[in-house]
Amino acid sequence: MNMLKFLFANCSQIYMSSKRNVSSVIFRKFIFFNRFSYSSIMKNIPSLKLLATVAAIVTLASNLSGCSSSDAATQTQYIPTGAPHLDHVWVVMMENHGYGQIVGNPNAPYINQLLNSSNVANNYFAVGHPSLTNYLEVVGGSNFGVQSDNNTDWHNATCQSNIVAGTNANESSSARICPISGTGMDAATPAIDYTNEVTGTPGNPATGAWNIDGTASFGSANTVGQSIADQLATAGLSWRSYQENLPIVGADKIDNSDGLISNADDLKLLSNPQPTASNVVALYASKHNPFVYFQNVQQNGLSNIHGFDGIGGLYADLATGNVPAYSFIAPNQCNDMHGKSGAGVFCAGDPNDNGTQTGLNPGLIYRGDQSLQKLVNNIKGSPVWTKGNNAIVVLWDENDYSVNLPNHVVSLVVKNYGTTAAKSNVTYNHFSVLKTIEAGFGLPCLNHACDASVSVMTDLFN
Repeated sequence: MNMLKFLFANCSQIYMSSKRNVSSVIFRKFIFFNRFSYSSIMKNIPSLKLLATVAAIVTLASNLSGCSSSDAATQTQYIPTGAPHLDHVWVVMMENHGYGQIVGNPNAPYINQLLNSSNVANNYFAVGHPSLTNYLEVVGGSNFGVQSDNNTDWHNATCQSNIVAGTNANESSSARICPISGTGMDAATPAIDYTNEVTGTPGNPATGAWNIDGTASFGSANTVGQSIADQLATAGLSWRSYQENLPIVGADKIDNSDGLISNADDLKLLSNPQPTASNVVALYASKHNPFVYFQNVQQNGLSNIHGFDGIGGLYADLATGNVPAYSFIAPNQCNDMHGKSGAGVFCAGDPNDNGTQTGLNPGLIYRGDQSLQKLVNNIKGSPVWTKGNNAIVVLWDENDYSVNLPNHVVSLVVKNYGTTAAKSNVTYNHFSVLKTIEAGFGLPCLNHACDASVSVMTDLFN
């Protein structure tokens, strides 16, 4: 592959601060782009010799293509190390239960079996609250100024994203979220929240909702409005977001759906007594589909979002082996342990959320347990599972909002290579998952995944 063509295609991802060795960064990116092919490396030796003058070429490519430092992340990016090359990754997101509510729970027999046989991060923390915030952090390394579950403002090209406007979309407003784009500052994540998710007494931790472990925090930082989907597309790698009960029409302008009926349906055509959109049981919820909040995806990437069933769905793709490099999987709100009213006893929310197993709905826990077993078995049964280095990452987005408790959640890794049943006591969080996957795919870190305090999950992936 022509080196100059490579630089044009990847200028925004290989832009680094002047303090970094640009040549070594581009060399590593070039090798990753060629998928570690020895023949590709040997064939491109003449091109690689150009690294002696690569700084000048980067400047020229940036100027000619309109790609400059302002188009890249405003903080220093680099390609993380510490994880082996990965061929396929499946990220499965479960919902709203803390570590102690899942580990040892007799109503989650499969998950606890998986905890024994898989690599487990015993000291893993969700970053903030509510759900959408954590989903964005898993795929983009930032909250992007979004600390609410509000729906996206579909295809609004005139609004300013929160990072550009310098505003925080929190629970005090029901306004739709402007599609994420551009560069700017994200919202700070304090160690303890006294105002957004709960009304507490500042300085009294027992009255607040704890972010991370209740002591760590993330300040507002320079942020680029991109996700790992943008990175994968730029690198020529495939991605999909699989969303259970997504209607057949696809994700565009769909805020919620039961798989057949959605908020976009014109229910006024029905006779009296006329149901409304509020009567739809939101099994699919866009707040659990973080990619639709990004302007780039709304414009060009919605075809990458699929349901679980039918042609092009998750189970069909797994059966044929036609799977992307990166899969984000969100079970519906009954099957992910979130719970929804009006959907039966096995989906009803927990009667009492106090951070313990007492007061949980055993039917909801068991339903989530069986759902996860089906997903993992289908992934491991796919013909692609035995090809290359593959990993399934199972996460819970956050705890159950209990005050005075850390945001400690289950995180486990199922691999087809290397060590299994490893147990790690290293402190990790949602940014760590993103950073590790970026390392495995040879992608630069995004946003808070670049922070020195965020570690690659080396002991679980090697």
